[in-house]
Amino acid sequence: MSPKIWQGRRGLVAVRGGHHWRAVWPVLLAAALGLVLLLAGCGSSSQPGEKGGSGEGQAAAKAGELVLAIGGEPDAGFDPTTGWGRYGSPLFQSTLLARDNDLNIVKDLATDYQVSPDGLTWTVKIRTDARFSDGKPLTAADVAYTYETAAKSGSVVDLSVLAGVQALDEHTVQFKLKQPRSTFVNLLITLGIVPKHAHGGDYAKNPVGSGPYKLVQWDKGQQLIVEPNPYYYGSRPAFKKVTFLFLSEDAAFAAARAGQVDVAAVPHMFAKQSVPGMRLVAVKSVDNRGIMFPTVPSGQKTKDGRPVGNDVTADPAVRRAINLAVDRQTLVNTVLEGQGRPAYTVCDNLPWWNPQTVIQDADVEGAKKVLAAAGWQDKDGDGVLEKGSLEARFTLVYPAGDSTRQSLAMAVRDMVKPLGIDITVEGKSWDDIKQLMHANAVLFGWGSHDPLEMYNLFHSKNRGVEWFNPGFYNNPAVDKYLDQALQATDPAQANKYWQLAQWDGRTGLSALGDAPWAWLVNINHCYFVRENLDTGKNRIEPHGHGWPITANIVEWRRK
Repeated sequence: MSPKIWQGRRGLVAVRGGHHWRAVWPVLLAAALGLVLLLAGCGSSSQPGEKGGSGEGQAAAKAGELVLAIGGEPDAGFDPTTGWGRYGSPLFQSTLLARDNDLNIVKDLATDYQVSPDGLTWTVKIRTDARFSDGKPLTAADVAYTYETAAKSGSVVDLSVLAGVQALDEHTVQFKLKQPRSTFVNLLITLGIVPKHAHGGDYAKNPVGSGPYKLVQWDKGQQLIVEPNPYYYGSRPAFKKVTFLFLSEDAAFAAARAGQVDVAAVPHMFAKQSVPGMRLVAVKSVDNRGIMFPTVPSGQKTKDGRPVGNDVTADPAVRRAINLAVDRQTLVNTVLEGQGRPAYTVCDNLPWWNPQTVIQDADVEGAKKVLAAAGWQDKDGDGVLEKGSLEARFTLVYPAGDSTRQSLAMAVRDMVKPLGIDITVEGKSWDDIKQLMHANAVLFGWGSHDPLEMYNLFHSKNRGVEWFNPGFYNNPAVDKYLDQALQATDPAQANKYWQLAQWDGRTGLSALGDAPWAWLVNINHCYFVRENLDTGKNRIEPHGHGWPITANIVEWRRK
């Protein structure tokens, strides 16, 4: 999705189609250098980019320190009970379970957990040696407090299924669910534990946790400095100080060129450039981009008066034809300059993905046949199809500050034009998109390691709920599969139902079925990494909020 949760990663320039940066990067370089030197104080004794053009700046010279420019900061701070850490890693806090670099579920604070046969009771044993960064022990009471607080917060942390949680003893906590929930395990993976004794109104700015690092200094909008938590029970981090600089992607690239950072997250259009002393690390992700279509006719309104429905995209033939006509590999090759993969669902290549959903795309003639069979014809010869008095025209909106989504939207517009479908592309603010999204197509982005995202996007219960299912999609058969997946007590059985929801041979939420979305691409997350820095095995990353590359930061070492 990506309504603003984090400060923007693209602040200094709007890059259209990825080709204007060459004219502006020297300006960006100068701006970034000034900012880096001012904020981090890490380049005062050397000129950036010197040392024979090697790019070895001050950051590389400090073997025990890291300087990262890998994205923005969370506006709401670092409190897991209100959402911090649900994408990527909470860094300051630890979680009951975790995912390893192959995305397998492994124990973290938990030493064991049991699920009752009916799926309603989850009992978790926690380790006895965990301490918060203030030295006080972490107990089951802290775990219970964390989940109770998150459930009451009304935040993006969805604990609506939680009936209760209690500490059975100092190191055993038990969760009672209202109904079986196969995805509950993902909350144990993502929700960082906060200390009951030190969790107050100022916690988000001054977090205390049991994770590998502790916060030392946060200059909001500028930088964050962290140091190892001396009480961390896991592997000791190799770096005694890590500085996160909150630069736009463009400025991060300039800082990388200047040798001022060890890792820089950059837009894909910079990926073909060379940076002295650094290598490109392009990490696969499920960070997707796709077009959401309103699936119901116009005429309705939400309770707060927002228009619902679109007569053109309500026709499944239009949605299926667009899915067929779009050439996804060309989008990857051109818009993403090769840094990505075609996308066909919200969860490609994850365990709950149905590989049958990969369609033969770039099929313009096939798309024309679908439209003709549904009664769409160009009777007046103006190049736009009609069906009765209805013309095949609609608007596709995207967040105005996102050049990648802009380019994708424009490319799709051009790809479907030969069909006789006329798309008007408009950039809008997220506030405007929220008003428009039930009646217009929207270029969204999602991507999670939790299949609950599929439920949120496609179940009819979520029609018009916040940013979920904005197209008012409704298929009772799909709803049934999604419910069965959610209530399954066996992970393999849950995955089977998730896959059937996508396509069961007759219907489904994918392009083979109702096609409520046209998924386009999964983007690679691109980083320039200092040559002498080993960041371990990179895992498939979720949507771009958070700092997913730091999930294994305790494994990072200088070579």
